Amino acid sequence: MNQPLDFIGIGVGPFNLSIAALGSEVTGFNSKFFERKPHFSWHPGMMVPDCHMQTSFLKDLVSAVSPTNPYSFLNYLVKRKKFYRFLTTEQRTVSREEFADYLDWAANGLETLEFSQDIRSVDFDDQQRQFVVTTQRDVYRARHICLGIGKRPKLPDCVSEQNDRCFHASEMSLRNPDLSDKRVTVIGGGQSGADLFLNIFRAEWGQPKQLNWISRRNNYNALDEAAFANEYFTPEYVESFYTLSDSAKQRMLTEQKMTSDGITSGSLLAIYQAMYHRFEVLREKPWAHLLPSRSLAAMHASGNGYQLVTHHHLDQGKETFDCDVVIFATGYQQDRPAFLAPLANRLLTTANDEYRITPDFTLEWQGPSENCLFAVNAGMHSHGIAEPQLSLMAWRSARILNRALGRDQFDLTSTPAVIQWRSQQAAVTAQAAHDAIFNFN
Repeated sequence: MNQPLDFIGIGVGPFNLSIAALGSEVTGFNSKFFERKPHFSWHPGMMVPDCHMQTSFLKDLVSAVSPTNPYSFLNYLVKRKKFYRFLTTEQRTVSREEFADYLDWAANGLETLEFSQDIRSVDFDDQQRQFVVTTQRDVYRARHICLGIGKRPKLPDCVSEQNDRCFHASEMSLRNPDLSDKRVTVIGGGQSGADLFLNIFRAEWGQPKQLNWISRRNNYNALDEAAFANEYFTPEYVESFYTLSDSAKQRMLTEQKMTSDGITSGSLLAIYQAMYHRFEVLREKPWAHLLPSRSLAAMHASGNGYQLVTHHHLDQGKETFDCDVVIFATGYQQDRPAFLAPLANRLLTTANDEYRITPDFTLEWQGPSENCLFAVNAGMHSHGIAEPQLSLMAWRSARILNRALGRDQFDLTSTPAVIQWRSQQAAVTAQAAHDAIFNFN
């Protein structure tokens, strides 16, 4: 049996990597982070050409709370000997490839990460007051656990198989399909769908015979990048959002969808210009089609391909599309990991069967309050539109570490918000509730 740890992170994606990076500067903090994959990788299947981040590179693993931490993006540029050349590019955001290289660089520098560790179970020893984590290698004990396993690809209910002709966008670069002379359909109207459509249109995987882009949305909507919309991605807004009623939260999440799930203006313009050049300037017979306002109703195997049946939201029309390859850019969904089964009866959930999460990202559970089961990327319903995004990961990591350490290791105080999000009466009530929670803890 190993010596008990202060903290175990399960899953090594950007969010737990951020906690590991910040934790590396805390003297005496004994932690391990387990990942079942043999090495670090971040969405390797989505590394397509000309695909840029929607988030500033300054919103990296650590800089928002500890800019002198050695795992900042600026230090990465210095260590990679490209600081001055990077400045000359005048980039506001970086490519997904470069940000993935930054994350890999950080992962390779951290000694607390362990790969090829498959989690079998997580339980709690009430007598010792320790979480018990069992992997295929060993049994580990810790005062605190953090779930950072990410989400699994989401596919329509009518999709019964995945292969080289039918797959999720997250596998695009891994499958590297030959789309030459193929009838291709991309389903999903967000940024991933736009990136795939543009690269397929440019014949990145061979010149297709036909290309369709189907979306449930009524148009190909631009990302809302306005200054005040970006205030949704600040600690002050998250703290205000948390105090709203569940119904108000749901209304706001619906209203704010395009602040995180829209398509960058640059991508939309590039698609429009590319189609204009091929079909208006070169006068090619149109072989690419934009098809919004449609949901996939059915999908049938047809020869070596598929027949798609769609329902039009506005005119109620039914259409069929024959295609050789179907790629689903349909996002991701939360998974309940099987290894949490021993704790399932102790985890409290909402009326919608979602985790009940406190302001500092601990799951509410029937156990000692001094033992925390944290979760990252699991609380959009409680913390708002920023929760699944990279924008606030350093701030969230610092909140988690402050709670785990039982002290304010990281200074998270801030100046007043630009926007007054709550009424004065509600703000006073929320502050009192906040103080009661933290005084109790």
